[in-house]
Amino acid sequence: APACFEIEDRLEAMLDIPVFHDDQWCTAVITLAGVFNYGALTGRKIGDLRIVINGAGAAGIRIAEMLKASGAKSMVLCDSKGVIHTDRPGLSGKKLEHAAVTKTRTLAEAMRGAEVFIGVSAANCVQPADVLGMAPYPAIFAMANPDPEIRPEVVAEALKGKPYVMATGRSDYPNQINNVLGFPFLF
Repeated sequence: APACFEIEDRLEAMLDIPVFHDDQWCTAVITLAGVFNYGALTGRKIGDLRIVINGAGAAGIRIAEMLKASGAKSMVLCDSKGVIHTDRPGLSGKKLEHAAVTKTRTLAEAMRGAEVFIGVSAANCVQPADVLGMAPYPAIFAMANPDPEIRPEVVAEALKGKPYVMATGRSDYPNQINNVLGFPFLF
């Protein structure tokens, strides 16, 4: 990102066949399915969820767009500099489109009270205190590969005895959320 968005737009204009960037679209579709399943499990509607996405590259941006198109209303997108907010200087393109009106500035602040965390960013950037500060029965989708934003065993230790949903992008953990799960069905 942002080249992948520009390339896809140019190819769609030039070609009479569908153009598909799997890191964007498959990851977004599989994540949306996970959020819908979390909502069904907890009795929460997507429009009522507070969602935090960490990672504002191809996958994170497309996930945000797909969640919004599906009814998500309360969402904060973060990148390596923190929360993407309307008062932050230097934003352009897709990041500017998704800038939130919020006083939160850090990932940890954004996660407080959120029902859903979606990570498509960097290893170990989420701490046990961050998941403890989330809403009751949270969903933690830590999908960075090969090392997630927070490991499932760390979440299990932090939230011991409390209900939660945990997923990673790795095939060696249960509850995988990975763009590979979109194949061959999306085609």
